[in-house]
Amino acid sequence: MPRLPAPTVGDTSWFLQDRFGLFIHWGIYAVAARHEWVKNREKIADEDYQKYFDHFDPDLYDPAVWARCAKAAGMKYFVVTTKHHDGFCLWDSDLTEYKATNTPAKRDLLRPMVEAFRNEGFKIGFYHSVIDWRHPEFPIDGLHPMRDDEAFRAAAKNRDVRKYAEYLHGQTRELLTRFGKIDVMWFDFSYSHMDWGWSKGKGKNDWQSDKLMAMVRGLQPGIIVNDRLEIGGDLKTPEQYQPRGWLTVDGKPVVWEACQTLNGSWGYDRDNLDWKPAEMLVQMLIDSVSKGGNVLLNVGPTGRGEFDAKAIDRLQAIGQWMRRHARSIYGCTASDFTPPPDCRYTQSGDRLYLHLFAWPFRHVHLDGLAGKVAFAQLLNDASEVRRIEIDPHQQAQNTTMSGQSGALTLELPVQRPDVAVPVVELFLKS
Repeated sequence: MPRLPAPTVGDTSWFLQDRFGLFIHWGIYAVAARHEWVKNREKIADEDYQKYFDHFDPDLYDPAVWARCAKAAGMKYFVVTTKHHDGFCLWDSDLTEYKATNTPAKRDLLRPMVEAFRNEGFKIGFYHSVIDWRHPEFPIDGLHPMRDDEAFRAAAKNRDVRKYAEYLHGQTRELLTRFGKIDVMWFDFSYSHMDWGWSKGKGKNDWQSDKLMAMVRGLQPGIIVNDRLEIGGDLKTPEQYQPRGWLTVDGKPVVWEACQTLNGSWGYDRDNLDWKPAEMLVQMLIDSVSKGGNVLLNVGPTGRGEFDAKAIDRLQAIGQWMRRHARSIYGCTASDFTPPPDCRYTQSGDRLYLHLFAWPFRHVHLDGLAGKVAFAQLLNDASEVRRIEIDPHQQAQNTTMSGQSGALTLELPVQRPDVAVPVVELFLKS
């Protein structure tokens, strides 16, 4: 039987069923169009960064279009950056003037997004940065945009992170009390292990993480919280890499989610051309589910409030594959069977799914499945795949294959199905 992850405090039952979510990184950095860390990377002072705030006017923003696009791609939940490290807020927070309502947009941009995705049946998730490079009480450290400005550092030497923590907790409370049921709280990020000599990184003591977590759990019972407060959480969040296997903590498999970008940036980056092919993205989704995980795939909308055409193309291609192959993803997890080379297994109950990353010539051999499969079919068109169980004592000769004990051989068509990743659905015997 497939393995199960360790129990969590949050309700992850829907999360393990849905498997595929949309990440949205959107803020005034979309106007700069040079990555969401542009303020850090280019060491931009607040007064110089202000031009992006003053010119943020997403006049083409229609979150209903976003939600429909994500639904067509097969996504089931979404997580949006309510506030990134630059401190800009998408909602009408009472605790700051640095928010969407004070830009040329002149409106809360988060509320209609939540409503649009909820109307399409999505679970709702909020990303919220525990970092804030604009807040007057956030101490300067080696990640701060003003890290190399010694005069600025000297003027900021008496900043009190405890006052900042009050602000962080207050904004989190707003997010969890004003928008109905929230299913995921995705904090980002702690870095107390970092040390620049003149400053150290920040972590659980600075954020008062235990108190923050208790408030989150109290306001939204059952909410899933990620692992970036340095006190654990309900899910591990590998970023921009695919784990070699099911992630574990203390040797036990846990709930996890790979967060991945479509190109090389989270926020809109006009000139980043590292767009992943749709086939690669489908393979990443399959790979994650085959190891017990989810995928949170990111889109960085433009400053005018649209998904880039290249992003839409990829989401549509994923959706084409998902339309015929979704049951090899939803509700599936890792299998105890070992797949052949260049393949992945996912499993849901008595249905085992063989995903073929490389199409073999005529035959694929499945170890350990002899006598265990009642029927096999290509999932894209439900066409039967012939099963052969070769006498394990048979010797190879000319056109005769040798047998292998315990193996089931599938006889495949020479022509590869015209889909991103072909899948064979195997119905296991009871």
